Amino acid sequence: MDAMKGQGGIQMLLTAEQEAQQIVSAAKNLKTTRLRQAREEAEKEAALFRTKMESEYQKKLSETSGNSDSTVKQLEVETDMKIKNMKEATSKTSREVAKQMVKYILKV
Repeated sequence: MDAMKGQGGIQMLLTAEQEAQQIVSAAKNLKTTRLRQAREEAEKEAALFRTKMESEYQKKLSETSGNSDSTVKQLEVETDMKIKNMKEATSKTSREVAKQMVKYILKV
């Protein structure tokens, strides 16, 4: 009879071990599934965030490029005015410079 109890005890241990392996296996599968879901959710959130940031960037880029065009036009107008003023100043002084050069050349 003791042999039967020993065999029954071993059988119970084997059964408990198998049940424990099934529980551990189920827990691993659940963990793997949850990790996969978490990764997918994180990727979706990252994609949404990336899309949002990209749209904000494009919006700011379009706003600043509009300002850039107006700034370029303003700079062109200012440059043209400065060139015109320089030409006028040079044309006025060039006559004086030419007269002085002729005067100095004739003195020598």
